Amino acid sequence: MKSTQKLHDLGQSLWLDNITRDLLANGTLKRYIEELSVTGLTSNPTIFDQAIKNSAAYDAAIRAKLKQGKSGERLFFELALDDLTQAADLFRPINERSSGVDGWVSLEVSPLLAHDSNTTLAEARDMHARAGRRNLFIKIPGTREGLPAIEEAIYCGVPVNVTLLFSREHYVAAADAYLRGIERRIAAGLPPDVGSVASMFVSRWDVAVAGKVPDALSNRLGIAVARSTYQAYCDLIATPRYKRVLNAGARAQRLLLASTGTKDPKAPDVLYIEALAAPLTVNTMPEATLKAFADHGRVGAAMRADGGDCEAVLHEFGQAGIRIDELATRLQDEGAASFVNSWNELMGVITSKSAVLAKSA
Repeated sequence: MKSTQKLHDLGQSLWLDNITRDLLANGTLKRYIEELSVTGLTSNPTIFDQAIKNSAAYDAAIRAKLKQGKSGERLFFELALDDLTQAADLFRPINERSSGVDGWVSLEVSPLLAHDSNTTLAEARDMHARAGRRNLFIKIPGTREGLPAIEEAIYCGVPVNVTLLFSREHYVAAADAYLRGIERRIAAGLPPDVGSVASMFVSRWDVAVAGKVPDALSNRLGIAVARSTYQAYCDLIATPRYKRVLNAGARAQRLLLASTGTKDPKAPDVLYIEALAAPLTVNTMPEATLKAFADHGRVGAAMRADGGDCEAVLHEFGQAGIRIDELATRLQDEGAASFVNSWNELMGVITSKSAVLAKSA
């Protein structure tokens, strides 16, 4: 039995952190579903930037949309929706079989809106309606300004992947926004089973402190923060407040572990996958990491609900001069800025490709 199947059997969903038109067209994504236990997919501006820039697979669609008078951001979202609705259809049997727990794909709103609650909500509702797929999450950043949009989107029945979470505190704030939206739906007599995941970014912690801590602490911070967040997740699900909404028909907002590709070439390529196995969670991983884990990964003990040694490890980082709360804020700000940069690069690629293809049409 492949390690991917073992991880799935433990109760953790394996999602692919990638999408390209070639993955869909050549049957690779279908094969990952059938052979590597992949049950969902995430995307972001960086992924689409690389996919469109490095492939001619989108050229025909771009030409067609240019003839329809579409350009820029509007043209991109149509390309993205074309891909993600196809992927959503591949995952639909999983979504139906799991009663909506699994089998999701994710589309991100414009990262330019990370600090604009009202426009984020409007775009989230529009994107979800245009997709017309019940198993499509809209990704909304868990920034301070994003939290009201998350609550409102959930209240409006829009499934949300809360992104750009970097700490236990970020997760708790995002979960609270989700719960408020669900509680308002219950109070209004609306169905409370609106899907959501909360995406905790892992590897960027270790990149941020590389060379700044003793060798014995290398590549340990991301895992410690993730385990601390998992403890908060387990604690929250066990509260009377959470049990009340579950009893009313809501489902748990699952913790999603993101950015789990190893960045340090000296560290194991499946480091974060092996360390962060846990039921009722999701691990979304790059394609190379997925294949590496299927080839030589091992499934050991699941993460402990009490966080294991995470507090002791975090204390060691504090002793080494790392201020966790300040770094979490910085990482979230940098993550939002990075997505904006990728978005601007993506819009540049769309513009330049459109110009070339318009001439050759």
